[in-house]
Amino acid sequence: MTHIRRIYTYTFVLAISCLLPMAANAQKPVKVIPEMPDSTAFLKGFAVSADLIGPLMLGISDNGHFEAALRINLKDKYFPVVELGYGKADHSDDVTRITYKTSAPYGRIGLDLNLMKNKHDSYRLYGGVRYAYTNFKYEFSHPGLDDPIWGQHADFQAKDVSCYYHWAEIVFGVDATIWGPVHLGWSGRYKKRLAYGKSEYGNCWYVPGFGKTGSTRLGGTFNIIIDI
Repeated sequence: MTHIRRIYTYTFVLAISCLLPMAANAQKPVKVIPEMPDSTAFLKGFAVSADLIGPLMLGISDNGHFEAALRINLKDKYFPVVELGYGKADHSDDVTRITYKTSAPYGRIGLDLNLMKNKHDSYRLYGGVRYAYTNFKYEFSHPGLDDPIWGQHADFQAKDVSCYYHWAEIVFGVDATIWGPVHLGWSGRYKKRLAYGKSEYGNCWYVPGFGKTGSTRLGGTFNIIIDI
């Protein structure tokens, strides 16, 4: 009996000895490491870019554009953007035999937001918005018709027809560093017409910067971007 009592006593002392360090550690305050504030400069720099799809479209189709952009980098998170371009169209319809021509500048302003968790990564996923406007003139012509009764030929044409377009764009895109300050990026765009001026001849066929006329339009860009 005495032997069993000694075993119980030894076991109790051993358990207390194991629990005392744990209790002592529990009394120690937990050291909280404060999160370091973001030391990134507010103005990180500028980037210039050029769209490569527009000139390609001019080479293989009857409409396209030249476009460049200036983007400001604020803390690798916010990117105010100004986009300027020059759109052109020279279209002939084989069915109606109507020819349409226009060329004019256009502009957009907007803001992109970096959606990546690590804002300072060399890869960026962003979403943004744009407001766009163009004021342009177009011309169209038709070979004309012969009057079956009087035998006269009537031409159908107009020049310097004035028009304007306001539209908004929702933008999603990515860009990635290729080498040093050089990036490549692409964007998809949903365009929504806000207001426009319609002439006495009806809707125009093509709007510089917007594309073929309509209330909505999908578009995109493929850009070469250089940080400066």
